[in-house]
Amino acid sequence: MSTIPADQVDEVMGRVASVELSQATTVPKEWSIQITPGRVRELAARIRAEATASGQTVFQLGIQPFRPVWELQKRLHGWRTVQEIPDVVLLLEHDPVYTLGKNADDAHLLSRRPSDAEVIAIDRGGDVTFHGPGQLVGYPIIDLREHRPSVTWYMRGLEGVIIRTLASYGVAGERIPDLPGVWIHRRKVAALGVRLARWTTMHGFALNVHVPTHYFDGMIPCGILEYGITNLNDHLSQSTTVGEVSRRLVPILQEFLGERDGQVSRLH
Repeated sequence: MSTIPADQVDEVMGRVASVELSQATTVPKEWSIQITPGRVRELAARIRAEATASGQTVFQLGIQPFRPVWELQKRLHGWRTVQEIPDVVLLLEHDPVYTLGKNADDAHLLSRRPSDAEVIAIDRGGDVTFHGPGQLVGYPIIDLREHRPSVTWYMRGLEGVIIRTLASYGVAGERIPDLPGVWIHRRKVAALGVRLARWTTMHGFALNVHVPTHYFDGMIPCGILEYGITNLNDHLSQSTTVGEVSRRLVPILQEFLGERDGQVSRLH
């Protein structure tokens, strides 16, 4: 189990207390919907209505296939670039899928990969990564001009959100210079990959909680040979869930984006 150094305990516990306090401001609401290609427009309209009418910022989507959620992102991103909606964040798990970024090397997707996972080439940067059950995926769709117009600030900020979330479990996450993501003992626990257009973001982060490891064996993650992959639960004496990790992460993410009182809506 990875632990926080003793000289950092006070700082971390202060942050955790802040997280627990701010969690009281989130108001989960249950929506029942399965995202299919034919329902993307409907769901986008519902999210738009919630975001503009009530200041809803975070939407929990449950477990969803990749392609329609990608289309949903594009629709929301288009509205955000012309200021028709405020910043929103989608949180979910995906059905098994390997995604290949614009700079991906096909050789990093291995022939021994599980056959139940889709393979999709997408419009984010980076190489190959995996999304699937047991992994918390976050898609912030935000206008950096209303925060700080800096990709570096945004990427380091997302890493910081994940590091603080791990710290709430007593696990020390770290950065590795020139390698986006978050690591535990030099093994990647969270991947980052974004697309930016008109200073507005889409795609985002994927935090491994309890992903079946045979999916990782089907790729060279992000094209990096030197380091492996890990799950958060590998470093805990008592296992956690994607839902619990999400509950801890949301207020930290809202604080980073300056939205301490944003509500959370659940779509299952």
